[in-house]
Amino acid sequence: MTTPPDLLATSAEALFAALLDVLAAKGIVREAELAARIAATDAASPAQGARMVARAWVDPTYRALMLADGTRAAEALDIPMLGAPPLGVLENRPGRHHLVVCTLCSCYPRAVLGYPPFWFKSAAYRARAVRDPRRLIAEWGTVLAPETEIVVVDSTADYRWMVLPQRPSGTEGWGEAALASLVREGDMIGITVPKTGGQTGAMR
Repeated sequence: MTTPPDLLATSAEALFAALLDVLAAKGIVREAELAARIAATDAASPAQGARMVARAWVDPTYRALMLADGTRAAEALDIPMLGAPPLGVLENRPGRHHLVVCTLCSCYPRAVLGYPPFWFKSAAYRARAVRDPRRLIAEWGTVLAPETEIVVVDSTADYRWMVLPQRPSGTEGWGEAALASLVREGDMIGITVPKTGGQTGAMR
């Protein structure tokens, strides 16, 4: 089947608008709904996941919810999860460290961490995370005790994962905002771990 020349000449924006018109006419989706979904996607960032981590560090009830059902835990902090795959949360603890990878492509918990970093999608990361995770994370400055077990977890199109890192020592009495400021994107993937860096947390 040959594509008509006039279709080839049509801009992507015009084609998108035409598709929206068809979907709206059939009652499948409304432009306002799509705009809301785009806004939610654009608002997603590692700061969302960091809020979840900080809350889990100070609230045992929320921590239990987060480990049992990451999607519900995100929604409890008003993070939109509609249409997102289920979210699982892996807790790092003494003797056990988790590393998240997508071995096939770049499946990533975008609703809570935003768009995946370029290195997460690279073939080198995907291969090395499975083959030699200890050496890989060491190159990022994450040197674990030899007896610490490293568990590599595959994120898929059907189920996404994030890491609940261990709370850094010396942060007792810190408020949630200060704790959240310590949490980096890599900490929630397992490639790095949170560090205080000499910061002082505000009490609240």
